[in-house]
Amino acid sequence: MRSWRWQFSRMMSLCLRWCRLCPKRGVRPSKPRRKLGELWSYWKLLLNSLYFNSLTNSDTYLDCVFEPIYWIVDNVTRWFGVVFVCLVIALTSSVVVVVYLCLLPVILNTYPLLWIIWHLTYGHWVLMMVLFHYYKATTTSPGHPPQVKSDTPSVTICKKCIVPKPARTHHCSICNTCILKMDHHCPWLNNCVGHFNHRYFFSFCLYMTMGCMYCSVSCKDMFIEAYNAVESYYQTPPALFSFREKMVHNGVIFIWVLTSSVAVALGGLTLWHAILITRGETSVERHINKKEIRRLKEKGKVFRNPYHYGKINNWKVLFGVEETSHWLTRVLLPSSHVPHEDGLIWECPRALTRRDPMTI
Repeated sequence: MRSWRWQFSRMMSLCLRWCRLCPKRGVRPSKPRRKLGELWSYWKLLLNSLYFNSLTNSDTYLDCVFEPIYWIVDNVTRWFGVVFVCLVIALTSSVVVVVYLCLLPVILNTYPLLWIIWHLTYGHWVLMMVLFHYYKATTTSPGHPPQVKSDTPSVTICKKCIVPKPARTHHCSICNTCILKMDHHCPWLNNCVGHFNHRYFFSFCLYMTMGCMYCSVSCKDMFIEAYNAVESYYQTPPALFSFREKMVHNGVIFIWVLTSSVAVALGGLTLWHAILITRGETSVERHINKKEIRRLKEKGKVFRNPYHYGKINNWKVLFGVEETSHWLTRVLLPSSHVPHEDGLIWECPRALTRRDPMTI
C-alpha cells in the first residue's frame, strides 16, 4: 500500500506533463487537429445552410423543439373535449337535482311568500340562461374565412390553411382551421370561441357564475348544519341519522363545495374576459397588442387599438344592442340574433356613437 505522499506526487507529475503537452498561445496547432477543426466548420456551415434564417430567433427554435408536445396536447384536447362537455352536463345536472331535492323543500316550508317567489323566479331564470347559452356556445360555429377566392380584404395568408386571413382571424391548431375573431379554444365547450359564438360563451360564463353564487349563498346555513352532522357520525356514540338524512347531508356539502369553487374560478375568468371586452380585445389580440405596445414604445410612438369603439360601445357590439329595448330582449332573455357584421370586415356600427375613436 503506497503512502498518500507518493500518490500526491504522482498526481502532480501527471498534471505537469499534461500542461507541457498542451499547445501554448501563439503556437500553431498540429495538422490533424487543424484538419478536424476545418471539418467541423464545414459540417456546421452545411447544417446551417439547410435551416438558418436571419429573421428567426430563439422562439422559433423552441417552437420546433416543442412541436411534438404541442401535437400531443392538441390531439388530447380534441379527443377529451367530448369528455369535458359530458362532465359539465353531469355536474350541472347533479347540482340541479340536489337543489330540487334538498334546497327547494326548505325554501317552500320556511321562507315568506315574497322570498319564495324571488327564489323560484331568479333560480329558474338563471338556469334557463345557463342551459340556453351553453347549448348555443357548443353548437354554434365560431365562423371561418371563405375557402374560395373572393373580394374580401385579407391581412395575411395562413401558413397552415394556405388561405387569406381577414383581420382578427387566427388559426386554431386543435380545430385545424382558421377562426374569425378567434378568442381561444375552450375544451369545456369542445369548440373555438370566435365571432359568432363569443356572446354565447361570455353569457354562459356570466350566468353560470351567478348561478353558482346563488347556490353557494342559499346553501350556506344548510352546509354548516350538514357539516356538523357529518362530524357527529364519528363521535362516540355516533349520532343516529336515517339513510335519507345522510344523503341530504352529503348532497348539501357536495353542492356547496362545488358551486363555491366554480364561482371563484369561473368568476375570475369571467372578470378577465369582461376586461378584454371593455378594451375591444380578444385573448389572442391581448398578447399581440402587448408586444406591439412595447415595440412602438421603443420608437417613441403610441399604440391605438383600431377595434376599440369605446367602453360602452364595445359591449353593445358584443351583445348586438342597437336599441334600448335590446338590453332586455337580447341580453337578459335568450336570443339567437347574429352579431354585428360578418367577421370579415370590421367597421364601427352606425347605430353607435363613437365618442373616442382609436382609444388606447
